[in-house]
Amino acid sequence: MSDATLHATDQNPDDFAVQIADQIESFLVAVTEVARGDEPASAVPFLLLEVSQLLLAGGRLGAHEDIVPDERYEPDPGPELDVDELRENLARLLEPVDVYSEVFDPYEPRKASVPARISDDLTDVISDLRHGMVHYRAGRTTEALWWWQFSYFSNWGSTASATLRALQSVVAHVRLNQPLAALDGLDTDEDLGDETLEAEAGRVMVEEIAGPLGLRPVK
Repeated sequence: MSDATLHATDQNPDDFAVQIADQIESFLVAVTEVARGDEPASAVPFLLLEVSQLLLAGGRLGAHEDIVPDERYEPDPGPELDVDELRENLARLLEPVDVYSEVFDPYEPRKASVPARISDDLTDVISDLRHGMVHYRAGRTTEALWWWQFSYFSNWGSTASATLRALQSVVAHVRLNQPLAALDGLDTDEDLGDETLEAEAGRVMVEEIAGPLGLRPVK
């Protein structure tokens, strides 16, 4: 299935696969456009909206019965598209707030938080979604849905959820005129505990990020 036929008129818009694919394609296109940096003032609010909408598709996949692929082994989707440029563009765009603190599993007791990057998370999610989209565009609809559902549970669902929380926190801090803890300088490949995060995190006032990101506090 080519790009031209992805939204063919003979496809049923009420079909589950079509709706999921449309939501995923919309996210892929939107984040790619944000990463171009043409409208940095609206980057964070726009990403907040797009990740929220993507997680609706993820929730539908999660609530759906287990999807079983037609073939026992996954067909070769070909080489993965390079996401390094996308990651670097997002990192530059989000530099004041790119690093955040996250707990991987809220049900694992006393699990230490670790630093993560929104730019890394978004490109990780995009890699998973693109992988499934290759199958969908090739007409392997069940394979695409299986991959999106499986990777939602195993990776991109939790990653997108963490990213959503970080983006929502940025918007909330700015709109409520509250100081925002900065994790600048932390190594996101290093497992750091809460005390280290607290000790090394600087303080970035809302005014320093509101301008570059186009956000304004509530008066």
